[in-house]
Amino acid sequence: MGQVLGCIQVDQSTVVVKEQFGKYDNVLEPGCHCLPWCLGYQMAGTLTLRVQQLDVRCETKTKDNVFVTVVASIQYRALAEKAADAFYKLSNTKEQIQAYVFDVIRASVPRLELDSVFEQKNDIAKAVENELEKAMSAYGFEIVQTLIVDIEPDAQVKRAMNEINSAARMRVAANEKAEAEKILQIKRAEGEAESKYLSGLGIARQRQAIVDGLRDSVLAFSESVPGTSAKDVMDMVLVTQYFDTMKEIGASSKSSAVFIPHGPGAVKDIATQIRDGLLQAEITKQ
Repeated sequence: MGQVLGCIQVDQSTVVVKEQFGKYDNVLEPGCHCLPWCLGYQMAGTLTLRVQQLDVRCETKTKDNVFVTVVASIQYRALAEKAADAFYKLSNTKEQIQAYVFDVIRASVPRLELDSVFEQKNDIAKAVENELEKAMSAYGFEIVQTLIVDIEPDAQVKRAMNEINSAARMRVAANEKAEAEKILQIKRAEGEAESKYLSGLGIARQRQAIVDGLRDSVLAFSESVPGTSAKDVMDMVLVTQYFDTMKEIGASSKSSAVFIPHGPGAVKDIATQIRDGLLQAEITKQ
């Protein structure tokens, strides 16, 4: 009905290109406008001023001969003051933008190795944006933002990269485990050495205490019983220790016993052997 009466409505964030007898006349902004068709005025088309997004997938090769697919996201919009240029100068805006993106990416990525492509993706996006800004401004479009949203290497290359990273991490883990085991063994050896050292000190003190006790016992017994010699006292001590040993062996059911001559007369033989050994040692020293 509005067209019949010569009135049209232009929505928000949209402009309408008006022509008169097929020639560009004006750009109509949002609101209600009269287009008297009898005078040759007509609506040539509409143009949105909203920000639009175009995702471009570009396959190219890096400097180290790895094929990658670079996905660029281009955000752009038409300028209201250049709406006529945006409407008339380009027949297919998306194809034009895609061509410029292909050109810049395929000129930038082959100069970089694969790792550098990931590291310098912001530089690639900036180069694409600068090139598009210079080219599309002449057609009445503004480039709002350019993003490199994804870089996809070939599937085999990606699998190889994952295996390299996995092997590197396993090597680090093995080194750390070996270092931990090394430290554990060192600490265990230090603990054993300290334990043996303290055990040796304890045994030495025990033997020293036994010697001191025997000396005191021999001296006290010799003084208390006149006419006894140190030999008599030692024989008695050995007999006492002999019976104590036999008592301990008999009291334990799980002990491993070594049987030696166990008659009372054997104590005298043992004492004689000990004395002879000591005398022989003194003669050897002289």
